[in-house]
Amino acid sequence: MSQSDVEEKHAIRDKAVSQEDISRSSSSIHDDFQQESEMTRNHELAGDKEAQIDARSTMTTESAIPPPPDGGLHAWLKVFGGFMIYINIWGFTLTYGAFQTYYRTTLLPSSSPSSISWIGTVQAWLLIVIGVLSGPLFDLGYFRSMLLVGNFLVVLGIMMLSLSTKYWQVFLSQGLCMGLGAGLLYIPSLAMVGVWFSKKRAFALGIVMSGIAVGGVIYIIMFDHLVRTAGFPWAIRAIGFVALAAALLSIPALLSGSAWLKHKRKRRALFDKSALHDRLFLIFTACSFSTFLGYIVPYFYIPTYARERLGSSESFFSAALVTVPSAAFANITPDLSRLGTRLGMSWSVSSIASLIGAPIAGALLKKTDGRTNFIGVQIWSGY
Repeated sequence: MSQSDVEEKHAIRDKAVSQEDISRSSSSIHDDFQQESEMTRNHELAGDKEAQIDARSTMTTESAIPPPPDGGLHAWLKVFGGFMIYINIWGFTLTYGAFQTYYRTTLLPSSSPSSISWIGTVQAWLLIVIGVLSGPLFDLGYFRSMLLVGNFLVVLGIMMLSLSTKYWQVFLSQGLCMGLGAGLLYIPSLAMVGVWFSKKRAFALGIVMSGIAVGGVIYIIMFDHLVRTAGFPWAIRAIGFVALAAALLSIPALLSGSAWLKHKRKRRALFDKSALHDRLFLIFTACSFSTFLGYIVPYFYIPTYARERLGSSESFFSAALVTVPSAAFANITPDLSRLGTRLGMSWSVSSIASLIGAPIAGALLKKTDGRTNFIGVQIWSGY
């Protein structure tokens, strides 16, 4: 056999070995690919199963939460309880104009109108801004605790006000104590009614908010009459007893049928990012902020204007100015489980306007030739 034949045989053998190695390598790669694909499919199947389980769990949780009853004894008791709450928190807050006049002329004559207005504006500000906490706490199921603590602080603040003779005492009792208590009640009582009604929600919320007007009429007339006949301490105590009665009526009414609310609630953050992409929410919040810059001013200063210019009782004008705010917020919140959080977010922004509006108006109040010049206040409120 020649040398060339030997080399040819070796070449053929090496080629066969190389092809065998390539085939073996390809087979190995194919096997590895199959194993990897199988593992991927297993993971996907596992993920699909977990997703299905989560979906079933979510559906089970959601189906466990019944739709709003939209009527019935317990639902209308919520309306009654919310009505009583609003008599106390907003009815008393929006009668501050009568207190502003009395403090300026009798109880706190050494304090400026702007300083006195801080008492009422801090009360209104806390009423609204505490909603940034009370709304999410409502979503988490702490309504009972907020209802009890809030009512206690409101009544305590009124009773402590009857003992107050100095600016800081009035500020602590009426501004801080009552403001904190009212803030714990404001949004939760509104949201509670919202989750019990669907088709009749606007009507039910309208009834609740009419408590503002009723409370304004009752408290302003009581204060105007009793402060002249019985004195400031007993006038405030009488108002405190009425507030206590309203609180005691609201508690069982709002807690009735609580078994309906014992479903597991999803934990909510203090801030709902999805609201920033909701055009209606942003428009509502912007309009509320602009409104609250001048919304509180008439309640604080028209009684003074009526007394100085018209010689009339401030009770008539304060009661006539009590209006019902918009009840549409629950209708622009697609997910009712986020109602408390969104209300808190919106009103906490609006509260900044309510905090600065009345003091700015007070700073614009000027004395000219022994008479109070209201032009600056009128322009600011009109803005």
